[in-house]
Amino acid sequence: MKAASLFDNRWREDVYQTGRLRRSTLVSLRWLAIAGQSLSVLFVFFVLKMRFPVLPVMALIALSAFVNIAILAAAPLDRRISNREAGGQLFYDVLQLFALIYLVGGLQNPFVILLMVPVVVSAKTLDKAVFGILAGTVALLSLLLLYAHLPLPWFDGETLELPLLYQLGMWLALMVGMLFTSTYTWRTTAQTRRMTEALAATDAILAHETKLSALGGMAAAAAHKLGTPLSTIQLVAREISNAAEPGSELAEDAELIISQSQTCRDILMELGQRGDEGDLVHDQLSLDELIREITEPFVGFGKEIDTKLIPESPDAKIPVLARRPEFVYGLTNIVENAADFAESRVEVKCSWTPDFISLTVSDDGPGFSASVLDKVGEPYISQRPRHGPGARKRRGGGMGLGVFIATTLIERVGGSISFSNRKEGSGAVVQICWPRQTAPKPKAPPTRTRGWFWRRAPTS
Repeated sequence: MKAASLFDNRWREDVYQTGRLRRSTLVSLRWLAIAGQSLSVLFVFFVLKMRFPVLPVMALIALSAFVNIAILAAAPLDRRISNREAGGQLFYDVLQLFALIYLVGGLQNPFVILLMVPVVVSAKTLDKAVFGILAGTVALLSLLLLYAHLPLPWFDGETLELPLLYQLGMWLALMVGMLFTSTYTWRTTAQTRRMTEALAATDAILAHETKLSALGGMAAAAAHKLGTPLSTIQLVAREISNAAEPGSELAEDAELIISQSQTCRDILMELGQRGDEGDLVHDQLSLDELIREITEPFVGFGKEIDTKLIPESPDAKIPVLARRPEFVYGLTNIVENAADFAESRVEVKCSWTPDFISLTVSDDGPGFSASVLDKVGEPYISQRPRHGPGARKRRGGGMGLGVFIATTLIERVGGSISFSNRKEGSGAVVQICWPRQTAPKPKAPPTRTRGWFWRRAPTS
């Protein structure tokens, strides 16, 4: 959980210092707007034969093209830009759209809906301050268009003037659409961003946990690579020993080198075997050993940890599992969360059948509040309420990233997890279940073959 918190803080500091929006994104969107505006103007003027101040309109479109060219010449596009710069560019886009719509009918023009585009973009990528400024600007300028605008382009000899009440309805529709779309965009983006952060933290923790599992393979590789130079050392030392006078210091030194290199070979042989086979003591553990391992770190800290195994029958054998770092980490995280919020007692019960293994962790703390119970396991959802017995003794909820990581790691090995409150009294209940056929299974010891580590240095 500490690693997840550290990752989260560093990620947020980096993002808010540099922003999340790239300069190339805004430039590309502006080129797209320029193309759309140009095609619309040409179609209305030459095809529909409607008259409007085409030169000022084309001048405004050309101004946007000039802005893009200036940005291309002055700054690299493949950079994330600050919220201030992004807000400035979007503010320009709002003003340019306002000027265009002013020239072609104001709120009577159906293209007035495009005013919400910069606001939606800011809701997705920028902070709340920039979003508020842009939304307020669009609201004021669009309201101004009710009373100040040039006539709507129409056919020669005809005019079209919509009632003021209808235009006011257009303004209200624009405001509602802008706020609804922006809110929806902001919420979905925030959820996606939180999920991305949480999954990245989960992967980082999983990579850290599985590093230890790779040490056996690294030892085997090192043993294999060191075998050849040790054989050469033994061979040369044996030749020196044969060439030296018996009993001389050179002969004694050569024999010492031979004996010590043989000791190194024996050590490498053991490492090579353990790297190929795995540590049978550490790589597998029974269910009762798993329960002991995930609860032992929290014993002796003022909370009673009660563990219990419930077999399907009195003569049922305790299952033996292969150690999976992510599985052990996830279960330990659940027990840690229960111990943090328990008043005095945590119960860990485990049962199994021929098809399933079930683990239940419960505590006598305040339990989950009704408002978050359905969301527990999602990233950045508070785990427990701030009320309840002993609530003043601890710091309320937390951000829920630890529970999300535990849930993700358990599901990666085929398990499922559910959260609920105790039916009698207060307290939370977490139940983990996984099928026996998808549970981690112990490795079968490989057949040993005679390799380089069985050979001895040739004698004279």
